Amino acid sequence: MSSPAPQEQASQIDVVEGVLPYMPIVLPLAGAVLIFLLAFIAVFMA
Repeated sequence: MSSPAPQEQASQIDVVEGVLPYMPIVLPLAGAVLIFLLAFIAVFMA
């Protein structure tokens, strides 16, 4: 009767796979910013 339409899996881009190459750069930078902000707050409160 009717055959199901083929799924186009290759055309869909996964968001996680798009961001994954930048993780080794983004994670240490985010950690450094977080540590700097926490140290700034600690000095400001003291």
